[in-house]
Amino acid sequence: MESVTQEEVEKLGEGMRHWGQIDAFACYISGPSWRDGRISDTVIRNWARSTDWCWRRAALVSTVPVRDAKRTLDICRMLIADRHDLVVKAMSWALRELGKRDPESVRRFLSLHRDELAARVLREVENKLTTGLKNPRAK
Repeated sequence: MESVTQEEVEKLGEGMRHWGQIDAFACYISGPSWRDGRISDTVIRNWARSTDWCWRRAALVSTVPVRDAKRTLDICRMLIADRHDLVVKAMSWALRELGKRDPESVRRFLSLHRDELAARVLREVENKLTTGLKNPRAK
């Protein structure tokens, strides 16, 4: 993996059609490649602009192993209006993961974009920040 190129990363992602494939690709291939500088921010931004929901989800999930607030929030801002269910779920995941390391930046993001974010993202991320759980059970 240390020698994979941008071209090879994108070739490995061709044909993704299921969220499980996308998440494995983003967590184990594209995210670590991005984190380690083998693919650029521009590549991930291009995926976020894709007409294919699979690449948009891959852009968001790639932020999980990167663990960088600036890059995570940049991709989240790009996809804030996207309402494809699996992209919305990926945004929730990306923000919840970032919230474990940098809860204040996530709180600021939620506050600034409250009117733009999908209700699911707001609910799950706020739950995680306040209770530690995405979906706390009713008592």
